[in-house]
Amino acid sequence: MSEEFKLEVVNPEKSFLSKDDVTEVVAPAFEGEIGILKDHISIISFLKPGIIKIYSKLGEEKYYVEDGIIEFKNNNLSILTSSIFNIKDMEKSKVDEMLRVAEKETAKDNISDQAKYLIDQKIEVLRTIN
Repeated sequence: MSEEFKLEVVNPEKSFLSKDDVTEVVAPAFEGEIGILKDHISIISFLKPGIIKIYSKLGEEKYYVEDGIIEFKNNNLSILTSSIFNIKDMEKSKVDEMLRVAEKETAKDNISDQAKYLIDQKIEVLRTIN
């Protein structure tokens, strides 16, 4: 019996990634890291800044996301996000610039607690990529 399921990642510009041979996905949900395997219960959750790990027969792929929604139903995983980057394609200068912008945002006086939390998450993840 196959242990694979279908994954589709969509961003505003296009269908970013579509795979039929996924065996596991680990995603950064607000509740903590969430692991999805075939036949997982149906779930909808919000993503926070972090790394999505996709496992298939070809190995592991890692993508950086800043936000989004993840939905799993009937062995189909959909990830909708406004910002996604393949980590192996991210240049150090791009990561450094994103980190600089995030650190500047967190220094603002009128920042809400929720915004500060998300920016702090983003900074932590970007530092691990660098």
